Amino acid sequence: MTTSRPIDSTGDGPFDPDALTMDAVRAGILRDRPVTVLGFARSGIALARFLVDAGAQVTVYDGRPDRELRGAIDQLEGRAVRLLTGPAVDPARAWSGAALVTTSPSINPDYPTTEPRLRAALRALVEARRGGDAAAPALMSEPDLFLRLCPAPTIGVTGTKGKTTTSSLLAAVLAADPSHPVVLGGNIGIPLVERLPELTPDHRVVIELSELQLPTLSRGTTVAVYTNVTSDHLDRHGTLAGYRAAKRRLAELVDSDGALVLNADDPVVAAYAALGTARSVGYRQERPMAGGVGLVDGWIVADGVGRLPLAGRSRGPAPTGPGGRILPIEELAIPGRHNVSNALAAVATALLFGVAPDAIRRAAAGFTGVEHRLEPVGLIDGVRFVNDSQGTQPDAVIAALRAFEGPLVLIAGGRDKGVDLTGLAPVVAERAAAAVLIGESGADLETRFRAAGLARTERVATLEEAVRTADAIAREELAGGASEPATVLLSPAAASFDMFVDYAARGRAFKDAVAGIAAERRTRGTR
Repeated sequence: MTTSRPIDSTGDGPFDPDALTMDAVRAGILRDRPVTVLGFARSGIALARFLVDAGAQVTVYDGRPDRELRGAIDQLEGRAVRLLTGPAVDPARAWSGAALVTTSPSINPDYPTTEPRLRAALRALVEARRGGDAAAPALMSEPDLFLRLCPAPTIGVTGTKGKTTTSSLLAAVLAADPSHPVVLGGNIGIPLVERLPELTPDHRVVIELSELQLPTLSRGTTVAVYTNVTSDHLDRHGTLAGYRAAKRRLAELVDSDGALVLNADDPVVAAYAALGTARSVGYRQERPMAGGVGLVDGWIVADGVGRLPLAGRSRGPAPTGPGGRILPIEELAIPGRHNVSNALAAVATALLFGVAPDAIRRAAAGFTGVEHRLEPVGLIDGVRFVNDSQGTQPDAVIAALRAFEGPLVLIAGGRDKGVDLTGLAPVVAERAAAAVLIGESGADLETRFRAAGLARTERVATLEEAVRTADAIAREELAGGASEPATVLLSPAAASFDMFVDYAARGRAFKDAVAGIAAERRTRGTR
């Protein structure tokens, strides 16, 4: 399907991807260049819009049929591109004569999860490029293109769990300095490439980076923030060593004039201090090490965290309150011990950028969390509903279970991610009064939880039924004398794809079910 002008291969001579800067883009380096976009989801749409606006002649390839791409086409808002879509299209056609091939991060010649024909074609392209084929176009992902072009300091946040909360909290804390506008995006669901034209050196850009994006990078961020590295996404990386290698990429690429902000309570992350050439700032849930951030007598405190040169002030230690104090942890609105660790990471990074301690305190205390991650949904007749649909990994579910006092009813299940669940069941048996199980992994989780000593489990067919069943169990607990509130916690320990398009759709369905219960109770109350 073609929506506009034909593609030609005119240009101003051989294309050097390393010459890409925003000044060069504004000067027309991409004008009339044939450029290919692979994948037409969020990142692909943003890439196509940006590249067309930069004057490129854009071809978009997606293996899905046209009928599934209507919404994406509408988001082009009339921009002229050539579309090659559907399973019958040879992927290599999309970059014939192209100067540059750009991709969504999920499309990678090294990922077994990439469609086999596209993966094979990309491998051939990579080998041709390595072999010095002058006709082979350069290949780069949307986040890599962004980092090549971004004129502002960047803060990359990654980890197995906690990166979305940490990224969002960090953006809120950095925004407490009004002289430096803050932009948040990346794996959090907001491609950043379209924001490039508005960015200046005065901006601060927080970019959440997943294991999907990290291996595609050829450029690092100014600061790299790590929450933790456990085990996840083995379907893409094959082994734990492969997953850890992907995560290590950000530390290896970080700007030598920047910093690594590392969780010293995680031995894998702590070891990254030896990587790259940037200095490291450690944070931990005990007294801080020299040059780091930690906890003393219920306060987040800093011990001589040196500011970055780009902070525009003396390179001496960032100012703090008496004894290095920044804020008491009881002021944090986000629940759970794991969120104290996320706050430590955000505080350490803000100090690097010279944000004043009183501003950090106000911003951190005012941060209430992110959607689908320990998100309070409602309190109905003494039952609190919490949406933790992003809790797809066992460590995240364990942290969620420990964030609330009982009685607690867990809703879990979905598509098995192939990670080790051994440590989850004992914590469920210890912390939960019951578990309601859904999806493909529901039967396995029920067996595990029962074997660990959980006395009550229920299997149901839908998420709505799970919410209603969990609500009934929670109210039984309250009727039996338990203290309010009882908590119904959606924290699935599984992917969503057996029942939903993604974790966000699952979280919205949970909230819709809770809203339905609230509406019914209100109706009964007016009779």
